[in-house]
Amino acid sequence: MTDGLYVSIVVPCYNESENLRRGVLAEMYAYLEGQAWPWEVIISDDGSTDDSREIVEEQVADKPGFRLLRNPHGGKPSAVWYGIQAARGQVVLFTDMDQSTSLDQWDRLRPQFARGYDVVIGSRGMSRDNFPLYRRIGSGLFGGFRRLLLLHRIRDTQCGFKAMRAGVALEVFPRLEAIRKPSRVTGWKVTAFDVELLFLAEKHGARIAEVPVAWEDRDIARGKDKSYWGESKEMAEQVLRVKLNDLRGLYD
Repeated sequence: MTDGLYVSIVVPCYNESENLRRGVLAEMYAYLEGQAWPWEVIISDDGSTDDSREIVEEQVADKPGFRLLRNPHGGKPSAVWYGIQAARGQVVLFTDMDQSTSLDQWDRLRPQFARGYDVVIGSRGMSRDNFPLYRRIGSGLFGGFRRLLLLHRIRDTQCGFKAMRAGVALEVFPRLEAIRKPSRVTGWKVTAFDVELLFLAEKHGARIAEVPVAWEDRDIARGKDKSYWGESKEMAEQVLRVKLNDLRGLYD
């Protein structure tokens, strides 16, 4: 970590060519180049099978402060962890490549660190743009189930816009099941690693703030093979596993 660098922005990338071509990196740079605080952007590629890496290399060539990590495919937690290990900032911010929560929402999270918080997360609420009814229902059911078991005071664990002090990230991330016991991952896989991450941060004694952010579904990537209800079932199973792990004392 370099003391003079304030924030490292880690952007996991897996088969994001369509989002990249619509100019998300240019959007990020347009926001960042006018900021007074020192920053870096780490595009952490998760073994993309399309031309995402080539597009990133071409697009970051004229963007000082942007760099690409070429990682083996291991899923989103793995890509974020590679980015954390390469980060040099005092604070690490994770944001999704689709920019459904745009980078300018960092203005809402950043002041919380000056107030002494260690982890600051974006919260999307239910009045989200381009958010169909079936996803509203699914999000409400998942959130209610999760709050019964874990993180009772946090409303939205799944927003991809999160920041934490680098020391907390380096302490907590290696304890995630996906990092401790990596399994073979094929294709795109949505996980509830955010729940385990926040739960571990809470047990670590970190102060967590949840801040409302604007969100609109802007993801147009076609190479992820998503199944919303299948993903939701897997995520619920993962939340239950975190609860059981805690009851067994595996996080002590």
